[in-house]
This record gives sequence, structure tokens and C-alpha cells, in this order.
Amino acid sequence: MNPGPVQQLDAQGRLRHFLSLEGLPRELLVEILDQTEGFLRVARQTVKKVPICRGKVVANLFFETSTRTRTTFELAAKRLSADVLNLNISTSATAKGESLLDTLRNLEAMHLDLFVVRHRDTGAAHFIAQHLPPHVSVINAGDGRHAHPTQALLDLFTIRQHKGDFSNLCVAIVGDILHSRVARSQLLALNSLGVGELRLIAPRTLLPSHPEALGARVFHDLQEGIRDADVIIALRLQRERMQGALLPSAREYFHCFGLTEAQLSAAKPDAIVLHPGPINRGVEMDSQVADGPRSVILEQVSNGIAVRMAVISRCIGTQNAREHHA
Repeated sequence: MNPGPVQQLDAQGRLRHFLSLEGLPRELLVEILDQTEGFLRVARQTVKKVPICRGKVVANLFFETSTRTRTTFELAAKRLSADVLNLNISTSATAKGESLLDTLRNLEAMHLDLFVVRHRDTGAAHFIAQHLPPHVSVINAGDGRHAHPTQALLDLFTIRQHKGDFSNLCVAIVGDILHSRVARSQLLALNSLGVGELRLIAPRTLLPSHPEALGARVFHDLQEGIRDADVIIALRLQRERMQGALLPSAREYFHCFGLTEAQLSAAKPDAIVLHPGPINRGVEMDSQVADGPRSVILEQVSNGIAVRMAVISRCIGTQNAREHHA
């Protein structure tokens, strides 16, 4: 029996689950970005902790391998003073045949407050949220090709740090749009915040069937697509999700769509380059770009902790997270 759709906001408009950016009000996204500024200051303190989630228990359920996302969620919860349980799925009961629902019920019996879920299947975080009691929250840390909302928010926060107002910006997203949950969340967030111009640059085989419905102009030529762009977001080639020969070779992809200093000359002189990671150097970009002055990739990682602190605190904070000023 399907319990029905999951409401991300409670009756008072507060965040209960963070599963997708779809349907969330623009004002809430701006509030989360504003709150992230305060949590960045926590990272500069000698004691990098605030008591907002003291007494709460967070479980990281990562059914897919991850380094940056899992680690930043763990650090974020600990800096909020929550207790953290990292479930190693490869050695858990689910690997021995226990169903996902049985695993959830056993974890729920431990009086957990929040599940951070990463799963290869689209809709997995929604499914888990449907089968938990009202007092337990779920944050989607990436599900299939569907969504990765906290990654999109940390990208937007990084862009805002460098560029300010979104309304005058031209943002170009380059690469594997078809398989990217990050791209889908980025498109929702950028359109919600009123970005000036949004572009998608990819070979036809790495675009969804109706890309124009995503609210962006589509390009198949890299230099044309990034011409006069303020922000360029490169996406990882997700070969593990590809079925069939969508690309002739990684070398050919780099030749046509890889970011180099020469290619970036078409963008604005002060353009910044982002990448959600991990980077395939020599495929999505060369090392001169990844490590160069335009790159803000390592800033994205640092900002990820503060963004995830903001989201966790809004879901399970013991005080109104909107009133927190670090």
C-alpha cells in the first residue's frame, strides 16, 4: 500500500524533509543560503560546534559509495552537536537479505531523528520518508538520476559568494546532463532564484529527450555555449549509469567538451568554474583549469559543510534555526 506523496514542509511551513528542490518556495532557498553564511563563521571558530541539534541522532544511510557528500554530512551533524551513526551498507543486514523496510524499522527502534539517504534508485529517499513516523526527517543525499538538492544549494551558495545577484548572470552547465541528478537540482534552483540566462552544453546523446523543457538554451558547441558566461559548471561523465555507446571515447569527449584555458577564453575574464566532483582530469577538464585561478571547486567542498548544517538544523533543530546567528 502506497502511503501517498511526501510533504516536505509541515503545516507551519517549516522544513520537515529535504528530498527535492521542486515545489520549495524561493524564500526558503534564500533563507537557507543566508543561514549558511552564519555557519561558515562556525568553521572559523576554535570550537567548531553549536548546540542546535544536541540530543538528536542522525543516521547516514549511503547505499552508494561517496566520500565528499558522506563526510560533509557527518561533519555538519557533529558541528550541530548531534550524535551520528554511519551505516556501512556493504556489511549491514541488507547485504544479508534483510529488506530495506526491516532495516528502517530496526533503526527507527533506536529512536533516530534524521536519515540522510543516498541510493542508486530514483525515489528511494521519498520511499523511505513515506514509511517513517512523522517525527523522523529524511534528507536526500542523491537518488538515481533524480535529485541531489544539497549539492545544488552549495553550488548556488558558492556562485553567490563570488557573483552576488543571480539576475544578471549567465550560467552554463557542461557535460552529462542526461544522467546527472546534480544538473536537475541545479536547474530547479537557478530558475527559482531567477538567473539571467541558463545554458546547457552537451552532445545530443547526453541530453534528455526534451531539453528545452528544462528552462535553458541548448548548445552542442562548447565555445559557443560558454561565450560571455559568468559561471561554468562542469559535470562528471557518469559511465556507471550509461547504457550503450553514448560516446565514441573519453578522448573524443575531452576534445569537444573538455574545459581548457584555451576554451575558457570565450567566457568572461572573471568567469568561475565549478564541478560537483569527483573530477575526471583530462576528460571533463584539464588540471590547469581544475587547479587554476578560475576554479572554486575546493570552496564548494568547504561550503558543503555549512549548507548541510543549515538544512539539518532546519529539519531537526531543537530551536528555530532561522533565529540562529553564528
